[in-house]
Amino acid sequence: MSDVLKAGVVGAGIFGGYHANKYAALPGVTLTAVFDPHVERSEALGGPLDAETFTDLDAFLAAVDVVTVASPAHTHAEVALAALRAGRHVYVEKPLATAMDKADALVTAAAASGVVLACGHQERIVFKAMGLFDAPERPLRLEAARRGPWSPRATDVTCVLDLMIHDIDLALQLAGGEPLTVEAEGRITHGPFADEVRAEVLFADGMTAVFDTSRIADERRRAMRLVYPSGEVEVDFLSRTFRNTTGFALDADFAKSATGKDPLGASVAAFLAAVRGEAARPAVTGEEAARALDLALAVEHATGL
Repeated sequence: MSDVLKAGVVGAGIFGGYHANKYAALPGVTLTAVFDPHVERSEALGGPLDAETFTDLDAFLAAVDVVTVASPAHTHAEVALAALRAGRHVYVEKPLATAMDKADALVTAAAASGVVLACGHQERIVFKAMGLFDAPERPLRLEAARRGPWSPRATDVTCVLDLMIHDIDLALQLAGGEPLTVEAEGRITHGPFADEVRAEVLFADGMTAVFDTSRIADERRRAMRLVYPSGEVEVDFLSRTFRNTTGFALDADFAKSATGKDPLGASVAAFLAAVRGEAARPAVTGEEAARALDLALAVEHATGL
């Protein structure tokens, strides 16, 4: 592997564009290739960034060292598995996969090839910048709302795998125990997958997490309320602000920090640092992403839809 990593992006949509521009801007890496079965999309993204465009996956993988998979969610596992088996380091946008056997196959393939497998749960970067992962107490209750108006984007999966999984990942990091029980209800309006789900999860340490997720809401809302023995923390992900009545030394100016301003850039940089051996791990490992998927699928199952 050369000193300058050659990066490729699978999927020339909105998120593929975000990742392509990060690779084009970060030091020590160059955006070399873009893969999308729609050649016009590949050219529209790759052309202005001087990246070669591909419609053949094997040829694409031969041209790169590291890969971001930002294609539709139902394709994540298949594409990522091919890249891992080719010995490429892989960053998968969430969800890691859409089924646990596929997620487990990715983790196994990464270990067998000795490469890095990362996943894009970027709210982790936000909470780390705030200092919440260093809080001296475990929350007693977590209430998360992630709601927004209808969009045809990411409708190949439920709102749980599209939206709620962000908050599920955070809950798993904050809880001191494994999930014990899951209750959920939801509804389908645009079909065939759930567009609105409310779930309640009880963890072994006694924490209760309530998730309220919708992609058919009237207004956008991204918020979380954390209840601790000593007080509460209320986070507004849209305004990048929080209210804190605990004694925790949280960073009120986190949104002005380098990582707070650009969580995706920080996440991609952490992935590249792990690839180079400069860090022990990426921001979110494949194993952690698989754990979040496992609970998300349990929520889906509990809805009965």
